[in-house]
Amino acid sequence: MEENMWIIELESALLDDCNVNDIYGICQGKAVPEALRPDVWQVCLDVRHKSDQMSLFNEIYDLPFQSQLREDCQRHVDRMGNDEEDKVSVVSDLESIITFYCKNRNLQYEPENGWIELLLPLFALKLNRSDTFNLFESIRDTYIPKGCRPKGNVFHVFRLLLLYHDPELCTLLDTKKITPDLYSLTWFQSLFASCSSLSVIIAMWDLYFQNADPFMVFFLALIILINGREQILQMRSSSKEEIIKFLALMPCALEFDDVPDFCSLSQYYALKTPTSFKTDYLKALYGKQNDTPRSQEEANKVSQALCLPVSVYELVENSATEFPVPDAVRFFLVDCRPAEQYNAGHLSTAFHLDCNLMLQEPVAFATAVQGLLTAQRQAIEANSNAGGEHLCFMGSGRVEEDQYTHMVVASFLQKNTHYVSLLTGGYASIHDYFGDHMADCLEDHNVRKCLVCQQHNVQQQTKSAPLKASTPSSTDLFSKFSAAMKSKSAEVKGKLLDIIVNPSANGGASASGSNGVQATPAQERHVSAKERNGKRYRNVAPVFSIDDENEEPFDGAGERDDQPLAGDGKEIVNLNQYFKTADIINAFKCQEVHMSGYMYDSHLIITPGQLVVLRELGRGQAQIMVRRPLASIVKITAKKRHRDLITFKYGFPDGDGLLITDMDRFLIPNAAEATALVSSHIMKVLDNAK
Repeated sequence: MEENMWIIELESALLDDCNVNDIYGICQGKAVPEALRPDVWQVCLDVRHKSDQMSLFNEIYDLPFQSQLREDCQRHVDRMGNDEEDKVSVVSDLESIITFYCKNRNLQYEPENGWIELLLPLFALKLNRSDTFNLFESIRDTYIPKGCRPKGNVFHVFRLLLLYHDPELCTLLDTKKITPDLYSLTWFQSLFASCSSLSVIIAMWDLYFQNADPFMVFFLALIILINGREQILQMRSSSKEEIIKFLALMPCALEFDDVPDFCSLSQYYALKTPTSFKTDYLKALYGKQNDTPRSQEEANKVSQALCLPVSVYELVENSATEFPVPDAVRFFLVDCRPAEQYNAGHLSTAFHLDCNLMLQEPVAFATAVQGLLTAQRQAIEANSNAGGEHLCFMGSGRVEEDQYTHMVVASFLQKNTHYVSLLTGGYASIHDYFGDHMADCLEDHNVRKCLVCQQHNVQQQTKSAPLKASTPSSTDLFSKFSAAMKSKSAEVKGKLLDIIVNPSANGGASASGSNGVQATPAQERHVSAKERNGKRYRNVAPVFSIDDENEEPFDGAGERDDQPLAGDGKEIVNLNQYFKTADIINAFKCQEVHMSGYMYDSHLIITPGQLVVLRELGRGQAQIMVRRPLASIVKITAKKRHRDLITFKYGFPDGDGLLITDMDRFLIPNAAEATALVSSHIMKVLDNAK
């Protein structure tokens, strides 16, 4: 009974109008009971309450390719071995659904395009024609990549994934001129329905639709190849046609019991793959199918990619993550710019591998590469944020230098190096990403020598307008990134100095960036939020506002890096009990942001007279960091480009101005509600004081 409790829970959820996340949480990879599968698939594909579109079908079968369609439907159904009466019904519904789909979407049916194979497993659900059509349409829109045709985008992306995870296998197929479309076209067109048994497909789609990841088909296809890599490598001397035939039939060997492991492996490989390729290629692969100039431009971008791209956002977020998921992607960043550019500004954790050395000093380049691999290994052993298995190469973002960066990347790929990627936009993208916070996040940045700064200055003079500041998304991560980089870079730098010597005779092209490495490592710095209650007002109204000003670094009498952390030795409380017993008006879950860049999961508590900050310690406990009288708040400000980053400033009137004695900063998801509530209660406190 206990083993089947999840089925009862699933039935209940389906009655309560659940969503795909609810189903995923309940099933957790289990096979869906046959009786519940129709409802589960309709929920997962978001068609449960969709209207009867087939009612619009005029039942006129007059498409130019109608006879071909009817013949193909008949041929596929004959293979199923159903009773004659069932065959007639299935053929009729198949032809009706595809005919209406073509008319409704203004599409043309083509033989072997995977539509019939995709539809046949849906008939096993024994739904009415309209529900079957809705499921088919949703699967096509959500999970079948566009460009499923010879030399389409989908196969260029799949090759990049294979190159990332198994460069040796990819190189063999490239040498034989076997492109992925020659063997995997039907896999992608039909989600493997064209080459697997019905029981395997049903079990696979159960997990596929629960997972709700359109890119899962790429990783399933990847697992097919990696599983058979030894057999494929042994076919080096076989003909191209023999290898293609072998590859195309590989999914046929899948059995029902293989499906859970097959899908689990695909999710594991997805975890070990940079995720930004999904966002980079989403528009090129999914959505409305057309051949506009923009889509053609995206197609060229995909086909010309040297290796898997990584976005600057993913690189920064990855580097700022203190406790990554086990086996998840961890980057080792390799800065391939010329030495003079590296020394004018770089990320503190980047290993410098001067791309010019490859042609100018091959021996020195080989030494530098060995140093790189040693530094990478030691950084991984030290569990550093700067160290990971995944090599992310970075150029300048300028065509003239990046052709050499591409040569360096190609040399690693030729050696069958796993997990090789390239930062999209190079150093210029990092420079622009941080914007106003650049000085906090880049080492040795020299405005006069930095090529990106020079280019921006030229653009600024041309346009006679201010430069565009950092993107809104960067504000979320810059402080966390800066702190993580400064705290971890010393580990890598110390090891690099032991490994690499300057291979250049003139000292101008250091493999490890020794010209830019400081002997003194960056120190971790904690910012004090020591409690200061400030002075009460004496018949003077507070000066507080919620505005869009750009805040200056605080240099008042408050936070000092050399003072102990506020709340050390303070009271530890149980969160649940505290919320029940304390005189709380409202509580807001937030992150406390320190000037050093550290962020702490916290709760901002508003009581009738105080602002209380609780920092989470885990296991339901929290530490009371500060208690601030509401009357001591003299100003509330929000960042110009990040309205949820709120600063409370404390102090007292000083003549016509204000003397700021302390400040707290928080990242509050619902900041407008929090600041409005604090402001109203400050007024109440002051009114009562009068």
